[in-house]
Amino acid sequence: MPRPRSESARQAVLEAMRAALSSSGYEAVTIEGLAEVAGVSKQTIYRWWPSKAAILGEALLEGELPGADVAVPMTSDLGADLRAWFSAMSAGLADADGVAVARALIAVTASDPALGLELNEKLAAPIRGWVTSRLSLAVAAGDVRADVDAAAVADQFIAMASYAALLGRPLGDVRVGATVAVLLGGISA
Repeated sequence: MPRPRSESARQAVLEAMRAALSSSGYEAVTIEGLAEVAGVSKQTIYRWWPSKAAILGEALLEGELPGADVAVPMTSDLGADLRAWFSAMSAGLADADGVAVARALIAVTASDPALGLELNEKLAAPIRGWVTSRLSLAVAAGDVRADVDAAAVADQFIAMASYAALLGRPLGDVRVGATVAVLLGGISA
């Protein structure tokens, strides 16, 4: 029978992963380095996780994902709200942690699709919630067609903000404005 996980050792490994991800990036993370920082043996890590992607996945699921909590006040101007939200989302994912997480999510998804799906859903859920709430107000005001799929709109924002994070730079005001203008042209009542 395998020994149960020590919660303090598990947390030390997850924290070591978060710290390594922020400082060095996913590619530089090694099991040896995690074991050293966490004060555990490599065997302990390999007993609990099959790969560094699995450690990263667990660390991100239990921690905070940069950009997942972006919210801006809702006003009567849908375009302004979407531009403000999109700018905040893009900026939040363009710092070093955001870039590292975006790139690591791709690595985790490639090596463990089920875990990648769970992580991506954790990131997407609050975004879909904000966009759905804001578009519901716009539908009620007669500014947006009732048949607009808010989740599809949110997914477009997520994709563009993630792309900006992968590039390591936020989307500029001009790009945000152009994106929102195209979107509004497609969903306006």
